[in-house]
Amino acid sequence: MSLDENLVRLAGGANVATVVTLMPDGQPQAQLRWVDLEGDEVLVNTEPQRQAARNVRRDPRITILIRAEDNPYDWVEVRGRVVRTTSGAAAREHIDRLARKYTGGDYAMPIGAEGRVILHVVPDRLVSSGN
Repeated sequence: MSLDENLVRLAGGANVATVVTLMPDGQPQAQLRWVDLEGDEVLVNTEPQRQAARNVRRDPRITILIRAEDNPYDWVEVRGRVVRTTSGAAAREHIDRLARKYTGGDYAMPIGAEGRVILHVVPDRLVSSGN
């Protein structure tokens, strides 16, 4: 699926996304996350022991809603699936890159012993406000 221009614009900016995964009992779980793009994939960085990462290991379906920080009516929803993950030094560099985009500096929060993981999301469907 080619990426929508609204997705490219919103994911390229410092716009926080709501990432929704499915709990073991099927209930949705939503978290705020930083996101960006690489090729045709939306990237989400988290820690491997966090619930969202555990959820997508079991069920790769994921929804990402990105809203413009300056206009809540400018948004894009990505419905897709996690097709692979990246860990190690690449995931650590990615969280620093995201932190620079969103905060202007490297990632300042402590990182657990398990490190970081990038969730590579391939969109199956895009819905946009069209702004």
